[in-house]
Amino acid sequence: MDVRVLVIGSGGREHALLIGLANDPAVTDLHVAPGNAGTSSIATNHPVDAVSGDAVVALAREVGADLVVIGPEVPLVLGVADALRAAGIATFGPSAEAAQIEGSKAFAKDVMKAAGVTTAHAEIVDNPARLDAALDRFGPTWVVKDDGLAAGKGVVVTTDRDVARDHAAECLESGHPVLLESFLDGPEVSLFCLVDGETVVPLLPAQDHKRVGDDDAGPNTGGMGAYTPLPWLPTEMTARIVDEVVKPVAAEMVRRGIPFSGLLYAGLAIGSDGPAVVEFNCRFGDPETQAVLALLESPLGQALHATATGTLADLPPLQWRDGAAVTVVVAAENYPGKPRTGDVITGADIDGVLHAGTARNADGAVVSSGGRVLAVVGTGADLAEAREQAYARIAGIKLPGSHFRSDIGRNALEGRIDI
Repeated sequence: MDVRVLVIGSGGREHALLIGLANDPAVTDLHVAPGNAGTSSIATNHPVDAVSGDAVVALAREVGADLVVIGPEVPLVLGVADALRAAGIATFGPSAEAAQIEGSKAFAKDVMKAAGVTTAHAEIVDNPARLDAALDRFGPTWVVKDDGLAAGKGVVVTTDRDVARDHAAECLESGHPVLLESFLDGPEVSLFCLVDGETVVPLLPAQDHKRVGDDDAGPNTGGMGAYTPLPWLPTEMTARIVDEVVKPVAAEMVRRGIPFSGLLYAGLAIGSDGPAVVEFNCRFGDPETQAVLALLESPLGQALHATATGTLADLPPLQWRDGAAVTVVVAAENYPGKPRTGDVITGADIDGVLHAGTARNADGAVVSSGGRVLAVVGTGADLAEAREQAYARIAGIKLPGSHFRSDIGRNALEGRIDI
């Protein structure tokens, strides 16, 4: 099987997907839109508007794509996958209706309730006049979520009622409803699953580090690093999450006439009673993807194509390399605020460095162009070795004003995570 693949997106997740696809002998041609300075070494970059269904369909036809893989959530929520399928092009990624599992937290809560899935108690507030009374029904730790897409930064978890109120009021002022949730205790797990209707194939569980600073200090980000597998997670927990969470949700989506096709990402808190859902995403997570795919031995193109064409049930069991993988994000100065951009990056032309917010300047030099600039991946026989390799690679990278967390995977390595 010879497959020409077009990947949509410009981040570290898409660079990781392209590397995985490039290692699949069945993939003969790789394209990406719009891509970044790093993806151009393994795929043809195309300056196409990734959220325009018409533009993406036109490009897919132009390059003769047999498969289109949509990385980010915004094109999915806006229906780019629908446009591609309507044009007869096999597409990895859910329909706009199914993508509401991420696009609307209220929708996700409704699906989970119908499917009998354990999640936090939640309340939607869409009127500022009702905000204070609603806040009084929560705490002492408040979880406040923007109901729309916020690139991982629309969530505030705080013990300060005033901080919670300010975030909620800001969301309401921007015209978005707010979701107040009870706080779920226990370590968090990200489990990616290939989903084709009611067929579910899990990947390796990973753990993301959301806050900007070491020891979970500072505001939430899109993710500052991740590692896999999780030495503290019982081996049977993955199957339990699939059976208690992902399969019931997939079945409920089918029952509603909006079957999910693509990557369903379950973000969970693992408490003493088992898994409870924090959130769902409708696509590969970033930066977990970079770590998870680093350990995948099975052909990635085959798995994505099977999902996109409704033949996931026939896919051979996925094979994984032994050992561990760690991803550490190198972020621009001031991220997660408005990042400083345009700085020249040196020392990044080595194995294990995936580009995210990068571009080339007029002189052809690689420069920063976003908040999360690079994702540096280390692999090894165990978590300690993978961490050592990742941080050794970072040591040679120079980007003025950049910052990264030095503790990705450290708590797991030191045995400080309990469930």
